[in-house]
Amino acid sequence: MFQPEVEKLPRPELERLQRERLRERFGVELEALPEQPFRVKSELRDAYPFGLLQVPLGDCVRIHASSGTRGKATIVAYTRSDLAAWADCCARALAAAGAGPGTVVHIAYGYGLFTGGLGLHYGAERLGCTVVPASGGNTPRQAQLLEDLGAEILCCTPSYALAIADHVSEPERLELRAGVFGAEPWTEGLREAIEGALGLTALDIYGLSEVMGPGVSAECAEGRDGAHVNEDHFLVEVVDPQSGQPLPEGEVGELVFSTLTKEALPLLRYRTGDLASLTREPCACGRTFARMSRVVGRTDDMLIIRGVNVFPSEIERALLAIPDLEPHYQLV
Repeated sequence: MFQPEVEKLPRPELERLQRERLRERFGVELEALPEQPFRVKSELRDAYPFGLLQVPLGDCVRIHASSGTRGKATIVAYTRSDLAAWADCCARALAAAGAGPGTVVHIAYGYGLFTGGLGLHYGAERLGCTVVPASGGNTPRQAQLLEDLGAEILCCTPSYALAIADHVSEPERLELRAGVFGAEPWTEGLREAIEGALGLTALDIYGLSEVMGPGVSAECAEGRDGAHVNEDHFLVEVVDPQSGQPLPEGEVGELVFSTLTKEALPLLRYRTGDLASLTREPCACGRTFARMSRVVGRTDDMLIIRGVNVFPSEIERALLAIPDLEPHYQLV
């Protein structure tokens, strides 16, 4: 565990810290949070490029951006303090996967404006790991590097992990122990396929560039039952996608995040469009942070078939139950 003094903080102390940071950052009391308006992604696009920036641009040391596939890219900026918090969160995620000082971490997420590669890169360095910054692409070389350099932790999208596995020529040479996979929806069936192909423990990591990047939450190797939200940096809610009303623990709804420590681009009640549930039940690892379930879908990709809500993840789960079927499909 990277920062046990925070990650194992008793719930009353954690909630007191959240109250203080929410009040300091936004001038809002915790009890009044449900009364506050939501932020949505279109507001960030409309404010392109720096309309929502809360510090002078000169105080920002890094800029990232979304792909902009639906219009203008969403620009996100980071102060030096923001980057330090991000590195801490990613270091926690890697430590939860079993990494530590000297662990060889192979990062096959894209680098550049995409937040995936650099976020985990600096998190791994913060933890004292040895980083292989492979980035994406050139899959045969990725497999060779895994065999030759003895990586113990693999970081990439779940689908790319399977693509790499197809190019591993000498699996007995692999020293992989765990994989930290995210940036796309995936199911338990895909987890089992990856673990079978690469002989590692596959763990989920969650994040989004508007809120920070990867490391907003991450699974632990001990529990493997939900991703621990870094609640000292993010206050998480689950709301009904239609009414916006808060939902009780265990019910699936839309994830909403408030950033408690972000300086450059703080967001209060940001609607992610991602659907998941929350639990604050104790975890085997000893962390006290709330855990979010795997994202089961998005508010904009739910299908209604004969009056029944159906998510692509449910279709994937059914397809992966068919022996010898590749985990690639298209809904038409």
